[in-house]
Amino acid sequence: MKSVNTMMHVRSWIIVVLFFLVTACASTSSTEKTQKATAHYKIGLSYYNENKFQKAYIEFQKALEFNPKDKEVLNAIGIVHLLQFEDFEKAMEYFKKALKVDSNFSEAYNNLGIAYEKTGKIHEAITCYKKAIANPMYQHPEKAFNNLGRVYYRAGEYDKAIEAFTRALRRLNDFYPSFYGLALCYNAKGFYGDAATALMRAIELDPLYRGNREKALEDFENKRLITRGNEARDFLDYIEILRY
Repeated sequence: MKSVNTMMHVRSWIIVVLFFLVTACASTSSTEKTQKATAHYKIGLSYYNENKFQKAYIEFQKALEFNPKDKEVLNAIGIVHLLQFEDFEKAMEYFKKALKVDSNFSEAYNNLGIAYEKTGKIHEAITCYKKAIANPMYQHPEKAFNNLGRVYYRAGEYDKAIEAFTRALRRLNDFYPSFYGLALCYNAKGFYGDAATALMRAIELDPLYRGNREKALEDFENKRLITRGNEARDFLDYIEILRY
């Protein structure tokens, strides 16, 4: 009887040891996958910053294979679809997946708002921008405020747009895209002096121009010719403001 109890005791210890070995192996495997995912993600970011978008996309997809629930990777793939491939529906799909992983992921809300805006879903875009802003831990609320201002400007709600652009600048006072937005709003309202002041401030802060008015004017002329729709009209308005 004692021998049987001893054997059962040994078996119990073997089971416990095996359990910890399996758990340890699983943990190691999970850590390795996370590390590989991070490595591919960082390589992808490097390629993206070098404007090698297809290579970046491939690296992001490799990262996703190792960690399908990495919100940063899902967001990055969405950005490539949004800004480079102009596949807005696919971009939305990835941003929504990122938000399923983290419902407070403001960067994904902001990007989803841009995708909605690109497809003409203005109300959905506004909702997304507001959700991004509502998170007090969002590190770049100025971007969502700026995007919200742009949507209101397009809708002809200039006072709401001015408020949004102003709130962006309260978060980051040298955020030059919002000065461009203010210039357009003031111009539309007939406040031409304010429009000129805001545009010159944007040109001073914009690293492309660093205060060079003539360079900015030439660039606006060139961009007006190669863009279309709202963007072309924006550049035409900038040119008009600079020629006051």
